[in-house]
Amino acid sequence: MIAVISHDAGGAEILSSYVRRAGLNCLYVLEGPAHKIFQRKLGPIKSHSLTEAINQSDAILCGTSWQSNIEVDAIEYARSINKHSTSFLDHWVDYQDRFIRFNKTFLPNEIVVGDTDAEIIAKKSFPDIPIKLIDNPYEQDIRQELSALQIHRSLNQNSISILYICQPMSEHTLMRSGHPISRGYIEKDALRYFLSNSSSLGKPIGRILIRPHPSEPEGKYNWTQHEFKLPLEIGGVKTLIEEFAESDIVVGCESTEMVIALLADKRVISCIPPGGRPCRLPHRKITSLQSILQ
Repeated sequence: MIAVISHDAGGAEILSSYVRRAGLNCLYVLEGPAHKIFQRKLGPIKSHSLTEAINQSDAILCGTSWQSNIEVDAIEYARSINKHSTSFLDHWVDYQDRFIRFNKTFLPNEIVVGDTDAEIIAKKSFPDIPIKLIDNPYEQDIRQELSALQIHRSLNQNSISILYICQPMSEHTLMRSGHPISRGYIEKDALRYFLSNSSSLGKPIGRILIRPHPSEPEGKYNWTQHEFKLPLEIGGVKTLIEEFAESDIVVGCESTEMVIALLADKRVISCIPPGGRPCRLPHRKITSLQSILQ
């Protein structure tokens, strides 16, 4: 029996795919966006309290979260009762910070990653912890969905359709550093920078679909439709894969969804504005808007 602990969307996507593919027998501790993601893939799920699930399990499996302490609480409690803990890293940046709370570090017994780039970074970040590389289960699901999905864009092929992936970085950096702009920019700066320069992409724009992060409040990006005379829509109603399929270009800052878009053979652009910390995703096919403008 495995206790699966999850909050943030990125970790929930990869953990739910892993559990489904591995056929694990699990007790779940789910909060925030993880509830909907797990239930979408696995059906109705009963969520237990943290101590109840860990006490009744042989080991724990968790992601990492910016918006919750639930995973580090699970690692700390599992260690206190001598139960093995495994964390699955779903991204490529800020690895050490993911396990720090209140200036204390809470490391699992083992770390799992889903690609060789993540493996290299994790081994440098955690030289004393076993790092296990597996084929990314979420990416396996994405490949299957893409091959099964047949969606043809209804927009004029002389125009381009753009999917903009939002990332609530101001909330993340405020929680970690005490200041919302420690990256040198916030999500509103990046989106405004892209929209102000969207004409640089070479073709007339038929649609820009802004997809909010699952944790962001409704209406957060409505200001764009008043500020810019562009064919803007707010997305997130359809699945990520459906919105990929309807788009030619995917734009964001440094989110996991940008890497998933590469699997869909999309042109991917990072729109971090001048003065912001450069995109740290290690994927060479991601180009920067700054370089396009230059």
